[in-house]
Amino acid sequence: MTTNVDDRTGPRENPVPRHHQLIVSLFGLYARQHGGALAVATIISLMQDIGVESSGTRSSISRLKKRGVIDSVQVNGRNGYALAPSVIETFIEGDERIFHPRRAAKDDQWLLATFTVPESQRNIRHKIRSSLVRMGFGSVTPGLWIAPGHLRDAVLAYFDTRGLNEFLEFFMADHVGGADLQQNIGSWWDLPALDDLYSDFLARNRGLLESWTRRVDLSSDSESDASAFADYLILVTQWRRLPYLDPGLPIELLPEKWNALEAEELFQKLHTLLASRAERHADRAIDEHMLAG
Repeated sequence: MTTNVDDRTGPRENPVPRHHQLIVSLFGLYARQHGGALAVATIISLMQDIGVESSGTRSSISRLKKRGVIDSVQVNGRNGYALAPSVIETFIEGDERIFHPRRAAKDDQWLLATFTVPESQRNIRHKIRSSLVRMGFGSVTPGLWIAPGHLRDAVLAYFDTRGLNEFLEFFMADHVGGADLQQNIGSWWDLPALDDLYSDFLARNRGLLESWTRRVDLSSDSESDASAFADYLILVTQWRRLPYLDPGLPIELLPEKWNALEAEELFQKLHTLLASRAERHADRAIDEHMLAG
């Protein structure tokens, strides 16, 4: 069955994220459980379950290959793709951050980062800045960046695997006084924009939770599993960037009615409802194409 996004219930319809983003989520959720690779036919079939035509899937696969995210491989004698070795560690780290996000306490230490790049290597300077933002750092000054201390191991591994550590220095530090820390956090991170993203996630998925809560007592079948797969793949794709943009700042230092806490709870509830059903559908599709090969 092809489950189209337009068929799903809720007060606000969920638009399908970009195709290449969905394929990245597909590999992150299911490929690693099947030797790390998926046949092209399997990818196309699973993407069709969320209403994506094969031409769009093939185009996105090509784009991801050019970007070095996936490599061409043979899967049971058929054309397929696997995650590139250079990104596997990032996916492993992402599992923890996406599904088990941590939130710092007010008195926890902070991770500080500073970097020096020769003028002749300006491209590396831009790469470091964008990487710091991606890992959840806020900018104190143009040359000093800050993040919650619990990100230390993930940050060090991220920059080490990319060969950038030679340009950076990292320090663990305590906030011992001075200006108001809560006020400064509001300038180091774009909190209103981040809160808007959480608000948007809630608006798009509250109805989805209500719908699946009503359906959860129904017996599982292939049709409901396919529907769960479509909803879950889109849900994870919508969610997975948020724990990076929000590095888990202390709740005591954030504005009142911070939407992150409700959004985290909503995601976890939907994850509990949908993950096993979605996995059954994905496993079924992968096994069918393996046998067909």
